[in-house]
Amino acid sequence: MIKQLSPRLIFIISIVIFGAVMRLIPHWPNFTPIAAIALFGGTYFTKKYLAFIIPFAALLVSDLIIGFHNSMIAVYASFAIVVILGFYLRKNVNAGSILAASVGSSIVFFLITNFAAWLGNPLYPQSFIGLLESYTAGLIFFNNGSYGISFFLNSILGGIFFNIVFFGSFYLAQQKFPVLAKA
Repeated sequence: MIKQLSPRLIFIISIVIFGAVMRLIPHWPNFTPIAAIALFGGTYFTKKYLAFIIPFAALLVSDLIIGFHNSMIAVYASFAIVVILGFYLRKNVNAGSILAASVGSSIVFFLITNFAAWLGNPLYPQSFIGLLESYTAGLIFFNNGSYGISFFLNSILGGIFFNIVFFGSFYLAQQKFPVLAKA
């Protein structure tokens, strides 16, 4: 599978594993590194299949510990889309593009997972209006202050925070250790 584990590849894998471990530490709801793991993996794994396999494996292992839920398919689908977004980020990795991709990743996650929450749910009419009701409810979910700012904004802030940590750590490590730079 992986013929040579270069220092660069080991470091990238380590960041992804660190992200998966961070999911296990108590945190505000949705203030997680899920989207950041996918975006970082999609950006820096040079082989596209590794960009999917390694972050998905890390996510799956952490889900085995946390537990599964009925919207796992939506979470993993949004995760895959964010990995693909990382492929496009490869061409222009800078603070502005990482910030835009981070916010975009959170929006993709929100739209897909709330669509899944609406689909077939008897709480919402199965119409465009019902879908909008689901998105509105998702925006205000857990918005009582004890869970951070809000479920949706926690996702955005968590994505930005973890992308700063992942991309920033990798950037600084590349400056200190040139062997980590792309060959």
